[in-house]
Amino acid sequence: MSEAVLRVALVDDQALMRAGFRALLDAEDGIEVVGEAADGEQGVALVCAEVPDIALVDVQMPVMTGIEATRRIASDPALAAVRVVILTNYGLDEYVFEALRAGASGFLLKDTEPADLLQAIEVVARGEALLSPEVTRTLIGEFVARPPDRATAPGLDRLTRREREVTALAARGLSNEEIAAHMVISPLTAKTHISRAMTKLGARDRAQLVVFAYESGLVEPRRR
Repeated sequence: MSEAVLRVALVDDQALMRAGFRALLDAEDGIEVVGEAADGEQGVALVCAEVPDIALVDVQMPVMTGIEATRRIASDPALAAVRVVILTNYGLDEYVFEALRAGASGFLLKDTEPADLLQAIEVVARGEALLSPEVTRTLIGEFVARPPDRATAPGLDRLTRREREVTALAARGLSNEEIAAHMVISPLTAKTHISRAMTKLGARDRAQLVVFAYESGLVEPRRR
């Protein structure tokens, strides 16, 4: 049974890092590396030319940062199907937070296990955010010291009561199954509400939905 080939672009200023990722991905059936770029500007040009399914983008690069490259990719309607995964050495730091704001679908540590990298590519390729409930809960901690900024997160009034409820629960780190159990609805219905909320808010995926929930004040961070 043949499956569609996932096309991946590598954007990292470290040649050795790109070579390692390429060797791993090229060894996998169903994945094709369509090109490499050594800085953010080259990365945007590569993505525009190849329109890959996934772009693995280093967060810190010369000429143009991974955050700015992500912002340009995410804001281009012609690249709406491209999912950006940020590569970082530092885990959940300020760079990753800004990258999620810019439109990234998730992040990976550069020293992640090969199996985890491959699984991450599959998750993002399905259109899901690369943020497990556990990671989402960690991300939420980054918002504790941040006051809501309603000016940067318009659109709350577009959501129905149910959509606000599921958005708030997602921002608390609940999975679709947990949301369904909490609201006494089916997981499919929970997923539908999440999808409609993302559509109304222009969120590319669950990651941006979580960011919106906190920036809009829909959910107040629990104090440590």
